[in-house]
Amino acid sequence: MKSSLSIGIVGLPNVGKSTLFRAITKKQVDCANYPFCTIEPNVGVVAVPDERVDKLVELTKSAKKVYATVEFVDIAGLVEGAHKGEGLGNQFLSHIREVDAIVYILRNFENPNIVNVNQTIDPWRDKEILDTELILKDIETADKIVGRLQKDSKSGDKEIIKELEVMAKIKENLDAGAVLSEQDFDEKTLKILKPYQLLAMKPRLYLLNGESGGDGERLSPEENRSPNILILDILSESEAENLTSEEREELGLSKESQLDVLIKKCYELLGLITFLTTGPDETRAWTIQRGTKAPQAGGVIHTDFENTFVKAEVVNWKDLLDAGGFPKAKERGLIRTEGKEYVVQDGDVIEIKHG
Repeated sequence: MKSSLSIGIVGLPNVGKSTLFRAITKKQVDCANYPFCTIEPNVGVVAVPDERVDKLVELTKSAKKVYATVEFVDIAGLVEGAHKGEGLGNQFLSHIREVDAIVYILRNFENPNIVNVNQTIDPWRDKEILDTELILKDIETADKIVGRLQKDSKSGDKEIIKELEVMAKIKENLDAGAVLSEQDFDEKTLKILKPYQLLAMKPRLYLLNGESGGDGERLSPEENRSPNILILDILSESEAENLTSEEREELGLSKESQLDVLIKKCYELLGLITFLTTGPDETRAWTIQRGTKAPQAGGVIHTDFENTFVKAEVVNWKDLLDAGGFPKAKERGLIRTEGKEYVVQDGDVIEIKHG
């Protein structure tokens, strides 16, 4: 697994992508008010806020703390026709291919001083434009793959024939306008699709940039509850980035930074969880896919740990905190010994024993 997972920030021109990127990463980028200001993608690695790391540092008096990280990539604004190279289309689409997931920034604010390429405010129309461009590019890709597989399948190779069946079905879905990330595929299909990095397969989160209740919002009750939709006033959050929780509340903002909420949602979007290691030298959050077993989690710390894994000493971070440290946790029987089949849980504090 890469040391940092990457999230592409995408949207039409002038919807707040670079402002969001700057606020999240505290990295100054050019936010000039004109389309295609962002040509090369800006990249910034940010920490995933985690109170568990902070509390374990206090408990074990760690000299160092290391949070899990997510990489944000600010990608050039897309316009209709991007799949044919309109605007900076080809660059835009190639940069999306390289990220693990996508945040759609959808304009939900009125501001006559910021150019709106579509004149009116309608975030769901803008979503459809983005979806359509990604799907049209994938149709081009799928056409080429199906054509190649049709030739190769004449050899009678069963694996190639199976791959052809899968890709032909995917082509049908794309032709029907399906967003592939919203479809349910079995593991065999996902394994076949993975090397092709289809754009419409990327998991995505929809961020409506503006105050809740904007004219164009029109969220259904189901959409309001969706974990993949977030309403956030990027400019307000950007201006409040250095305020304490108390100062935020005084200004009528939520106690927790909504930028922190966004970072956490992106982490969850990728199906990731965190396990922890802690001691006098260091407390560290480690990133793994949900469902990872103990030896593979050990391999994230050091490749040798996976190959020479013997057992794992495991305790929940809260239990360790409540007990007041490892000796008391051991006395109370809170530290478990787990073997090779143990599936690591979010918030586990683990010590890997290896040969």
